[in-house]
Amino acid sequence: MNETPEPGSRDRELSRRTVLMAGGATAVAVGLGGALAVDASADDDSTADICYTLTSETVEGPYYIDADKIRQDVTEDQDGIPLTLTLKVIDAETCEPLKDAAVDIWHCNAGGVYSGYEASGSGGGGGPAPTGTPSGTPTGIPTGTPTGAPPSGGPGGGGGGHQEPTDDSRYLRGTWRTGKRGYVTFRTVFPGWYQGRCVHIHVKVHVDGAWTDTGYEGGRACHTGQLFFAEKAVLLTEDVEPYSANTTTRTTLDEDTIYPGNGHAGGLLHLTYDRRHIARGVRARLTLGVAPDETHDGS
Repeated sequence: MNETPEPGSRDRELSRRTVLMAGGATAVAVGLGGALAVDASADDDSTADICYTLTSETVEGPYYIDADKIRQDVTEDQDGIPLTLTLKVIDAETCEPLKDAAVDIWHCNAGGVYSGYEASGSGGGGGPAPTGTPSGTPTGIPTGTPTGAPPSGGPGGGGGGHQEPTDDSRYLRGTWRTGKRGYVTFRTVFPGWYQGRCVHIHVKVHVDGAWTDTGYEGGRACHTGQLFFAEKAVLLTEDVEPYSANTTTRTTLDEDTIYPGNGHAGGLLHLTYDRRHIARGVRARLTLGVAPDETHDGS
């Protein structure tokens, strides 16, 4: 498998996981096609990647599906602004790139819906937020163990227990292999939004598994996180179809309860785009500093 070209210049062990290659899947071109004008204000940090910094771990969220699509292009039939996402995975202690790691990404579409959960009525983000003011005085002491996933309209797609898929759709999900320099690139669309969460992409990094002729087997997650977008870029998408049809009140980056607020170390992506024509496409990149000897499954 060819390595993704380099751009510009780390306890619950996962159960054995066998991933089948997507039918007819082949390596795809990941360029957006044509030169993109660079909005200097969109790429806030042009300095070299800093080592010895662990990328923040976050919760897995309720809509993870153990990777069953080995592919770089996860778009399928989803409309939206083209997004090329390039991640570099390194050992945060040694700064050495992690070769042959399996990287999962998954996110909602422009309307805020996650594939695999179309029939749940969740809209990707859960039901309406509670309304009205609670009345009365709580009595008694809660007993027992909470069960089920909380409404994802709170930390939907970011917190809560796992929900079982309701259907067979798998758009905007995929797994790909890091090359010898630790890079992996995906082609997707700019995510939309849903109640209670800012715009984000979920990511997992699996190590100690085996790549076979049919996919990836075994291994464990050494990193579970989320990738975030600067507010100024998200604002530009609101006037672009199909995002303009999303009438859900959007949670900003600063309002989000999952984003750790620590910039790129917390998953904030470096973005490049033409601010006058963002519909032409966006390039996003980030270095993920992980602890490969540890297990972080997002539970």
